[in-house]
Amino acid sequence: MPPSSRRRTLLAVTEPARALASAGALAAGFPLLRFAPRGEPHPVLVLPGLLASDVSTGTLRRWLRGLGYPVVGWELGRNRGPTQEVVDVLPQVVKRLADEHGSTVSIVGQSLGGIFARRLAMRAPAEVRQVISLGSPFRYAPSNGDDSPAARIYRSYAPTHARGRATAGRNRLARPLPVPSTSVYSRWDGVVDWRACLQDASATSENVAVHASHLGMGVDPAVLWVVADRLAQPEEGWRPFRPPARFRALYPDPDTPGRG
Repeated sequence: MPPSSRRRTLLAVTEPARALASAGALAAGFPLLRFAPRGEPHPVLVLPGLLASDVSTGTLRRWLRGLGYPVVGWELGRNRGPTQEVVDVLPQVVKRLADEHGSTVSIVGQSLGGIFARRLAMRAPAEVRQVISLGSPFRYAPSNGDDSPAARIYRSYAPTHARGRATAGRNRLARPLPVPSTSVYSRWDGVVDWRACLQDASATSENVAVHASHLGMGVDPAVLWVVADRLAQPEEGWRPFRPPARFRALYPDPDTPGRG
């Protein structure tokens, strides 16, 4: 087995244990997270990853509510991909939140949820404030045939997906969005190819590297700080993420698409 394959296998096997480590780090670091940035209250929609439900984003949503944001989950049960229901309902959810609060909506999506978030921003940029994706493989990664564990599971549900919503156009999703966007990714991701999580950088699109596992991103303290910092950005004055000096070691230098 080639070294790269052995590494991917090791990362996949250790995902659950590393996710538990992130949860433990959250408990230990919670006092520091009380100092996380706070911004203007505005609606936040949180989307779960493949085969996950709102239960998986419960910790993240509770914490964001504690920061003062009106937060909602997607309320569509388990995420089995872009079914016709998902394609039809999610744009309505974004519009409803924008109308109810009289404000644009920030969308935080974990894994596949981040791909949905990017599509929503492209479809209705006037209603979306920004997109924050956590371990979301929106860029096609031909270097390994896109044969990550997540890709294989996703393909198994393809017959239930709405027409034309598969991998076609994935690289188009990697281009800068019409709204600010932050892609959080990890080279230690054991579920998706981290290279598929890199967007093209611009004045309003960035990649932020962390040390988290894929399953643990929603509870990892370094990731939660990034999400809080991004949500605290003023709508008309978005700036790229800068790690706080005291936590600089938690954020490796970001990679460039096409390298690594």
